[in-house]
Amino acid sequence: MTRRHRLLSAAVATVLGVGLFLVGGLGLSPRGGDRTTTARADTDRAAAGVGLGADIRGLQEHLRAVPGDALAMASLGLAYVQQAKITADPSYYPKAEEVLARSLSTDPAENFTAMAGMAALDAARHDFTAALDWSRRAIAVNPDSSTLYGTLADAYTQLGRYPESFDAVQRMVDLKPGTPSLARASYTWELRGDPAAATMNMKRALDDANSPADQAFARYHLSQLALDNGDPKAALTHAEAGLRSAPGTASLLEARAKAEAALGDSASAVADLQRAVGQVPQPEYVLELGELLQSLGRNPEAEQQYQVFRAEQKLFTDNGVALDTDAALFEADHGDPGAALAIAEQGLRTRPFLEMHDAYAWALHVNGRDQEALEQSDEALALGTRNALFHYHRAEILRRLERPADARTELETALAINAAFHPLHAPAARAALTALGSTG
Repeated sequence: MTRRHRLLSAAVATVLGVGLFLVGGLGLSPRGGDRTTTARADTDRAAAGVGLGADIRGLQEHLRAVPGDALAMASLGLAYVQQAKITADPSYYPKAEEVLARSLSTDPAENFTAMAGMAALDAARHDFTAALDWSRRAIAVNPDSSTLYGTLADAYTQLGRYPESFDAVQRMVDLKPGTPSLARASYTWELRGDPAAATMNMKRALDDANSPADQAFARYHLSQLALDNGDPKAALTHAEAGLRSAPGTASLLEARAKAEAALGDSASAVADLQRAVGQVPQPEYVLELGELLQSLGRNPEAEQQYQVFRAEQKLFTDNGVALDTDAALFEADHGDPGAALAIAEQGLRTRPFLEMHDAYAWALHVNGRDQEALEQSDEALALGTRNALFHYHRAEILRRLERPADARTELETALAINAAFHPLHAPAARAALTALGSTG
């Protein structure tokens, strides 16, 4: 980022190191979606000793002395977005918006740092159309930034503009082959249903990782790839290797918990998820813990987690974050089918990504609109993505449409991809196969 005409202060440079050059790239995940949000990797990087809180305080002090420093304001805005992810506290988003707007007001023409910050903020709030606009504006000022092409790719992906996203990822790799770009390249292959290519690229990202936190990031995603493709032993190996690099990392505790649950070690899985939630109360962790507890018959404890999840969703909406797939699926599975449908319909307007199509399909299904649900399921699987939950949802839709042979095929596909894809739905899938007369 050499197009600026002035030097950065030490504090500004430090925060840019956190905000712009994280392996996830402006706090966005190479894997996308709520349950694989990059709050995980970014949270863990901060936990590994980046010291974001100290950087925020340093920038605030600097701005009290030099209140018109547009770059410092932009860096503080980026730091606030990052802090929201680290703490799962969306009240930082309005703070980020205010300081980024001031930065852009002070320097509207070439302030690509603030533009990138606005892209990160809008993406965090699930407004990907706005995130795309800000990403393009930032690239127009600084077309040689690999990181900015990462934000562009993320926005295109979440808007369902996959060819453009893949092109942006390729440009990111061309500009700077490394952990951030290779991680996104991995995800492009995962979306297209090629786990071998996805794993190869993520291993390249691991090989390029030059810090324990970057290694933990790559190990987390390798663990997810292994688990999502039916290899919980490999998933456990990657999670434990990551924890050796970055002990106590919340995302890796969550990854290890899911591998442990898949291998039948429920007690360890619960303990690890409880530790992850205790460190970073991300809504996805809370929901995963609740569903694991429910699968074990510990319903009062599960309901406590669901109440926490509901409270967190309200906190997010109060701070301008649009509800997304986790909220829609939660209401469909545990709450109000009508609310699930409303959340999914709104979500699809701002994020027509394949995960949102699947959530909408499931919301339509629980509301008895299965023919429409099947059309949304088609959209969710249009790229050939190997996702066991998507296939399970499709199977249940087909069962309701009285197409048992097709439903059986989808159930068998789901369990072949990952026999432990969900603590509640995987057992339901096996029961459904039995009911359909399968010996699988």
